[in-house]
Amino acid sequence: MSDDPGAGLRAVGALHRLAEQVEARSVHLARERGWSWGQIGRALGVSRQSVHAKYAERER
Repeated sequence: MSDDPGAGLRAVGALHRLAEQVEARSVHLARERGWSWGQIGRALGVSRQSVHAKYAERER
């Protein structure tokens, strides 16, 4: 662990971007395999509505 706050913040940013990519891919695969928005939301610990709002447009 670095004492440089810039290095720490850059690492956090990279982790956020990676998490978003993994989430998007996993949501896509779940939808391809017939998962409902409710199932995906429960798996992510968020509401069906929030995951639908974030990803439904990408399905088209």
